Amino acid sequence: MSAGASKAAALDLADPLGGKRELFQLPAGVIYLDGNSLGPPPKAAFAELEQAARQEWGEGLIRSWNAAGWFTLTDTLGDRVGCLIGADAGETVVTDTTSINVFKALHAALALRPGRNVIQAERDSFPTDLYIAEGVAASRPGTELRLAAGSADLPALIDDRTAVVLINHVDYRTGALRDMAQLTDHVQRAGALVVWDLCHSAGVVPIELDALGVDFAIGCTYKYLNGGPGAPAFIFANRGHHEGLVQPLSGWWAHAAPFAMESGYRPAAGIRRLLCGTQPILSLRALKAALDVLDDIDIAAIRAKSLALTSFFMELVEPICRDFGARIITPRDDGRGSQVAIAHEQAYPVVQALIERGIIGDFRAPDIMRFGFAPLYLSFRDVADAVDALRDVLASGAWRDPKFAARALVT
Repeated sequence: MSAGASKAAALDLADPLGGKRELFQLPAGVIYLDGNSLGPPPKAAFAELEQAARQEWGEGLIRSWNAAGWFTLTDTLGDRVGCLIGADAGETVVTDTTSINVFKALHAALALRPGRNVIQAERDSFPTDLYIAEGVAASRPGTELRLAAGSADLPALIDDRTAVVLINHVDYRTGALRDMAQLTDHVQRAGALVVWDLCHSAGVVPIELDALGVDFAIGCTYKYLNGGPGAPAFIFANRGHHEGLVQPLSGWWAHAAPFAMESGYRPAAGIRRLLCGTQPILSLRALKAALDVLDDIDIAAIRAKSLALTSFFMELVEPICRDFGARIITPRDDGRGSQVAIAHEQAYPVVQALIERGIIGDFRAPDIMRFGFAPLYLSFRDVADAVDALRDVLASGAWRDPKFAARALVT
């Protein structure tokens, strides 16, 4: 047994979350290090979908909007997500996609700062955030999108024209974790509002939106929350902003009385103003099963294991990086999310060679191998075995096989 495997065995014996792996459906022979892109299904999700489809849809039909509580799933699941991100009840709804929710949050923030016309974001933000911000700016005459080189440069660019600052809590490429308390305080002291993108932190990093006075937050539920491919996203708005909330996607679910069938729009009270149209009930029910898994687990315990897994991985992989011209670009201190990113000039074929061996990570352009560490279903032995596979792929040159260079549509 290698030194890494021996240490992993001791760490696994002391792991309080070790038994949670059995709650997930994972293929035999696979070490899944891509939960930062798509989490695996909780086993309970299949029964939840079966009930929702065969019984509630198949037997209950339209009656299930009332009898099965379909219509209020956006709210009930929103409150459950809210518990994971430090939000009070009635401040979060599960709805639409991350992109749509960024659109709504930016419009809402701009409306709350009518004398200002600048949206500010990081140049290396997750692309959909920037694309949506561009669209918002283009749709509002006189609105400007201002991009900072990085999160460290954001504060210096804020001025009395800045209405809203959009920040990724975790850098999707490097895994660097932003200081939410410090940045929120700086933005608000300058008179602007902040929108936090929690896609790569919700469910794996402790977050205290209310305690920090965050204005808005958005995020997806298919990564560390394991809600399934394309699962509905979420949006949070601080209760202090509810009275003035406006956003242009004024669909019927955001109406004060949806079934009154009024010809004019009259906004609902509170967070429901950030809804839009009819929601995907089967996807919401799969998310319900995923959130059930987290009911009895302390986020602090998840965070502790996350830091331990990523530290162990970096410890083992560092000498391999030195030997084969790679470098870890993820922060070594606690200022990281739950992934480790490694830069290597042949990152794409190396990742593909690993995937063929059952070690599933992913690639991000131009040269980044990303490995996500989801504490609920990964063991320390998984980490040691993944590192052994990476060493072999690089040492043997297996990645040089031409089949690994062919780019797939999804990388």
